[in-house]
Amino acid sequence: MNSLLEFDKTPSYQSVRDAAARLRGIVVRTPLLESKALNERLGARLFLKCETLQHTGSFKFRGAYNTLSRLSTEQKTAGVIAYSSGNHAQGVALSAKMLNIPATILMPEDSPAIKLNNTRGYGARVITYDRYNESREEIGEKIAKDGKLTLVKPYDNYFVISGQGTTGIEIAEQLKEKNIHADICAGPAGGGGLIAGTSLALRELSPRTKIYAAEPENFDDTSRSLAAGEPVQNETRQQSICDAIVTPTPGKITFAINKLTLSGGLVVTDDETRAAMRDAFHYFKCVIEPGGAVALAALLTGKVDIKGKTVVAIASGGNVDPALYSDILKEGNQ
Repeated sequence: MNSLLEFDKTPSYQSVRDAAARLRGIVVRTPLLESKALNERLGARLFLKCETLQHTGSFKFRGAYNTLSRLSTEQKTAGVIAYSSGNHAQGVALSAKMLNIPATILMPEDSPAIKLNNTRGYGARVITYDRYNESREEIGEKIAKDGKLTLVKPYDNYFVISGQGTTGIEIAEQLKEKNIHADICAGPAGGGGLIAGTSLALRELSPRTKIYAAEPENFDDTSRSLAAGEPVQNETRQQSICDAIVTPTPGKITFAINKLTLSGGLVVTDDETRAAMRDAFHYFKCVIEPGGAVALAALLTGKVDIKGKTVVAIASGGNVDPALYSDILKEGNQ
């Protein structure tokens, strides 16, 4: 296994800036939306950062391209492998296609069909596994070793985290253009790469902004780890509608950042997540997948006081199966 990209170096604001320079003209500068009707309902000013409109429908493209574009010629020729429930998979697959790199992706067999199909559609070789009884880390490392592939981890990677942090730079710049300061920013957390990178950017560019990780119940490992001061694990048999962020424990690198930069964790139920998806559709005409909606859900349900404040929720992805999305929207009409 090629391990050049697996070193334990901690990302910084400068590494996020370097990523922004590399990604300029490659990534979509996604919109920061506001709904006057929702603001009136909340008694606050809420902005939604729509990474649902990023390439592949998720912020994951940022970190994937930043990482793959830095591979050596030898690494690019040999190819890469990644494991993911779907969004990192698609980000790596598209980045690999753009850079002419062979890609193998290990995905849970119960991943949403839209994520499996899109990953294959970008030209990647997809291998599935049982997420409840098999270890993706063990399988992935064996495939990488046997094929001499570079393993691109979904969050515990210096260049991945730095790439995700460009989301935070955009948020700060877009608010500055409006002459607005954010009191709170919340973002979904699985392994913690998005919120870690974003926090590095916001801590530098908007130091008064409090930053929170948002998670689904039963998969609140970042929230519980922050409270405990050390990484803790989730129970392996739990399930959630939020397939994109059901990781077992925070990443080593991501938690080292998050315990220094975050104000805490916010935990939401599946029902609260469904309601947030409906609100995103109603107020913003934005399609968000369950895992991508937890930050919005946390702010909408008062997991932290937002009255009279200006707040940002990151909508991290929009890759939801149409049938599931339709059912969730219909629930709001019952």
